[in-house]
Amino acid sequence: MKIAFVGKGGSGKTTLSSLFIRHLAATGAPVVAIDADINQHLGAALGLDEAAAAGLPAMGEHLPLIKDYLRGTNPRIASAEKMIKTTPPGEGSRLLRVREDNPVYDTCARPVELDGGAVRLMVTGPFTDADLGVACYHSKTGAVELCLNHLADGPDEYVVVDMTAGSDSFASGMFTRFDLTFLVAEPTRKGVSVYRQYKDYARDFGVALKVVGNKVQGPDDLDFLHEHVGEDLLTTVGHSDWVRAMEKGRPPRFALLEDANRGALRALHAAVEAAYGLRDWERYTQQMIHFHLKNARSWGDERTGTDLAAQVDPGFVLGEGVVAPA
Repeated sequence: MKIAFVGKGGSGKTTLSSLFIRHLAATGAPVVAIDADINQHLGAALGLDEAAAAGLPAMGEHLPLIKDYLRGTNPRIASAEKMIKTTPPGEGSRLLRVREDNPVYDTCARPVELDGGAVRLMVTGPFTDADLGVACYHSKTGAVELCLNHLADGPDEYVVVDMTAGSDSFASGMFTRFDLTFLVAEPTRKGVSVYRQYKDYARDFGVALKVVGNKVQGPDDLDFLHEHVGEDLLTTVGHSDWVRAMEKGRPPRFALLEDANRGALRALHAAVEAAYGLRDWERYTQQMIHFHLKNARSWGDERTGTDLAAQVDPGFVLGEGVVAPA
């Protein structure tokens, strides 16, 4: 199951995604956690110290390896250099599975020990001095989008992505790559404005969206969210001494998280499980192709000197049962 956390900057998106990752790990489920935000804070939220978080390998720096592995023996792709971030899989492509070992995980993922289990953590990498004024951050998230395009995940296994803040998530087709998107919103006008933007952008693509109210302090806050979000409001999270201790680098055992907030995480988990029954791999594949062709026309064909539309395998539909080459 693929889950995204989105929201405006400062909404608590990374904190909520890290709590959900801890919750899943505590159940013993396999989890791949991905930090795709321009501000790389997920590692710290999962308990890594500053040096360990800074030492995580950046996916964008290993894009040639990722492309070469995923290309496999796909005859429609002349070389790894001809792949772009939206290149879809086809017959002969290698796929990623949550539970497996592969060169992509070996190079780009690191285990993070949590209460009750461990997760694989992958990061896009921070914006560097060399990028200032010459690079778009979304070029760095291309490695994440390519991996999601080739991910054949199943039930009871999870990929949780902490997305970039605000409506920047729509700068690529990655926002359509998830079974469920959790939008973290504070009970303020700014907090719900991102929800309205996201709802409008996502409507035409059938994106499943649920709102998690954060920093909710009482009935007035709850009424405000109900008024502006309506039935999309799934659950709320209030003040947490556990989170405050975690932010100071001294997290207690996860079992000591407040009962109300543990209940909110269970509500998120139940919503994800319900989303599994609504999966439509045909639509998922067609959306992938839609954004690939859009990128091919706007910049990809010119940059690669290739008709990237030819990379589309019309008979291929990504799914859990697809058998890929070793």
